[in-house]
Amino acid sequence: MGLAQKRSRHAFTLIELLVVIAIIAILIGLLLPAVQKVREAAARTQCINNLKQQGLALHAFHDANNALPKGYSQYTSAAPYEGAWSWMAFILPYVEQDNAYKLAKTFANGGGTNWYAWYNPACALQMKTFTCPADSRGSQQYPGEPGIRNQTLTTYLGNAGTTSTSMDGVLYYNSKVHLTHITDGTSNTLLVGERPPNSNLEFGWYFAAYGYDGRGTGDCVMTSNDLAIANYFIANYNSSPNQPCNGTAAQKIGLQPGNPNVGCDAGHYWSFHGAGSQFLMADGSCRLITYSNNGVIAALSTRAGGEVANTN
Repeated sequence: MGLAQKRSRHAFTLIELLVVIAIIAILIGLLLPAVQKVREAAARTQCINNLKQQGLALHAFHDANNALPKGYSQYTSAAPYEGAWSWMAFILPYVEQDNAYKLAKTFANGGGTNWYAWYNPACALQMKTFTCPADSRGSQQYPGEPGIRNQTLTTYLGNAGTTSTSMDGVLYYNSKVHLTHITDGTSNTLLVGERPPNSNLEFGWYFAAYGYDGRGTGDCVMTSNDLAIANYFIANYNSSPNQPCNGTAAQKIGLQPGNPNVGCDAGHYWSFHGAGSQFLMADGSCRLITYSNNGVIAALSTRAGGEVANTN
């Protein structure tokens, strides 16, 4: 009996390899957009959850103190040494950050120069609840100068009203608004909206804010119809490392598309969600308002203006 004939093994031809590679490339091309859409949807969902947690915390604070917190507390060296604290600082116990709040209060009550809010160790604490996951940069900090803490930034700013001095919003300079003061209806009044920090990281400090005007504006609270803030950012953040402003002051207020590298986009609401920004309403609900509805943002930002606003 003869030896069994050996069978030769055929290798893939170049054409076959190219076909396989082409198929894999097509599958990847089909899969990547789907994965990206899933990621974007997950980020939107988490952003909504963040806002709802803030809404629950703000309402819990209201129940305990018979008013919503100050949007921004007056910069002062007087007791209780909470000058320049933001509304986010005041609701820390209600977003399961009791230890952070105790740390902040202990330091503030220490006397001496501890009244200076930017020295407070709470400034540097990372807060996922105050950062939208749609921002791929993640939680960011402004690097502290000698003796000053790193300043953790936030994506979410309180509704200060139409201008920084109008005091017609809900969370503004030394505000103490009761829900019954919102006669426009809590479902028709903004409470918190999105504005990611710009790349220079100078505005959006979550704990110890100051704002462009000493009222927290553009830092922890935002206005809806204020040319003053738009002109400020155009005049002061219109050159390197910022990109030039790509619009007039009238085009940089309210709710407009934004870019973290454009300095003047720090003066209005915007987000990384594409179509518009997520907003927390005063009743605790969340709503995506598109850029095409910018015309109603001013009406939604007043608590008792008597306006009729429709975002449909």
